[in-house]
Amino acid sequence: MTSDELKKRTKKITIDTIHLVDSLSSNRTTNILGKQLIRSVTSVGANYRTACRARSKADFISKITIVEEEADEYQYWLELLSEIGKSDSEPTQTLLKEAGELTAIFTSTGKTAKRK
Repeated sequence: MTSDELKKRTKKITIDTIHLVDSLSSNRTTNILGKQLIRSVTSVGANYRTACRARSKADFISKITIVEEEADEYQYWLELLSEIGKSDSEPTQTLLKEAGELTAIFTSTGKTAKRK
């Protein structure tokens, strides 16, 4: 997978998450979880773009580790939203699948970079 394809995937998951959060009923819990979701998913895309512009291997490894952590955190917030019954819709399940795939990709990318 190319860096441009990953940039598109991270942007798409961000847009889809914004639409999901906008569709949630507004209450204290969904407002808090929605903010956390948007914060973490936007960080995935923004930090991935930053990693792509890394000035050195060490810089790349540092930045891709942040991307991996944010992707995992995003997945956590989605799981919470689903497990408390606030959003167990098909879009949520699709986002969970994509979050898992992206987390795995970024984890693998970091491990590969460290080995080289």
